[in-house]
Amino acid sequence: MTAPADLRFMKRALQLAARRKGWTSPNPCVGAVVVKGGRIVGEGVHRAHGEPHAEPLALAAAGTKARGATVYVNLEPCCHVGATPPCVDAIIAAGVKRVVAAMTDPNPNVNGGGFAKLKRAGIASECGLLEAEARRINEDFIKLVTTGRPFVTLKLAMSLDGKIATRTGESKWITGAKARAAAHRLRHEHDAVMVGINTALADDPELTCRLPGQHRQPTRVIVDSRARLPLNARCISNSARTIVAASERAKPAQLRALSKAGVETITVGVERVNLLDLMAALGERNITSVLIEGGGTLAASALDAGLIDKVILFIAPMLIGGAESRPGIGGRGVDGLADAWRLRDVRMKRVGGDWMIEGYVHRPD
Repeated sequence: MTAPADLRFMKRALQLAARRKGWTSPNPCVGAVVVKGGRIVGEGVHRAHGEPHAEPLALAAAGTKARGATVYVNLEPCCHVGATPPCVDAIIAAGVKRVVAAMTDPNPNVNGGGFAKLKRAGIASECGLLEAEARRINEDFIKLVTTGRPFVTLKLAMSLDGKIATRTGESKWITGAKARAAAHRLRHEHDAVMVGINTALADDPELTCRLPGQHRQPTRVIVDSRARLPLNARCISNSARTIVAASERAKPAQLRALSKAGVETITVGVERVNLLDLMAALGERNITSVLIEGGGTLAASALDAGLIDKVILFIAPMLIGGAESRPGIGGRGVDGLADAWRLRDVRMKRVGGDWMIEGYVHRPD
């Protein structure tokens, strides 16, 4: 049976890790807590790629009290040399007695190697405490290091009847201010935000995070088979990075013009952008997470390609109606209910006057 104290201290490590969501990519979010005599004597959190990891920071905060202590961490301590030295070396040098980790690091450079090195040094280690919570915090990192592709979230703001715009194209604003602020928080937490060219042309969005205070700007990705994005589009008019994903149908002159305007172009696909190849290309660029924001055609294509890992819906208590109004997910749809995409681990909460529904996509056989 898990000791209540172990649960409490691991929850604290998870809390520390979650605070840095959006800042550490392509590294995972990690928090560490050093405990001795039932009291926290040191804490640490990995703040950003290239900066010290959580464990050595927590050990430094604990000082000599780390000898004989227990370290709680939400991810297996690393054992390889990257931008920083191996965390297991710091743990061994500090004289720690026991390490409790929430999960094994799926990175092939670690993947049990940290635990093995601790064992050889005579340090007891345990793994699996609150693993589900730990995996949720670092689901993007896990997806990239195990598949080479980013974790993909589909975000939609819609009415109760599933509409994202009226038949005239009006969509501002279906949801309220608090829901829109939550959507900007999602942009901060994701490495990239993606829309289709029809959405870019119709709405001319900036696709930036506009939260108050410190935040991170995502890379803007425009799925644009023919490279039709205007050079005066707002999504390329500021310093945030922009990528246009085109197909071989795109005119070379337009691609050159986009490049001259500071836009990175990727050609994937012959007639249309191959989304699977696009995700692989983004993974090669260390983009761990993608937030797809629209429109309905792109959402349908991504679902059909099996690329959506999570869905986040902001639903306003209104009915738009109309066969010509825009649905959140376009395309043909499924022929039978047995083929429908279903969500698991569904969570729902109130956000201002709207509702936020979050779930993981279950792909039918």
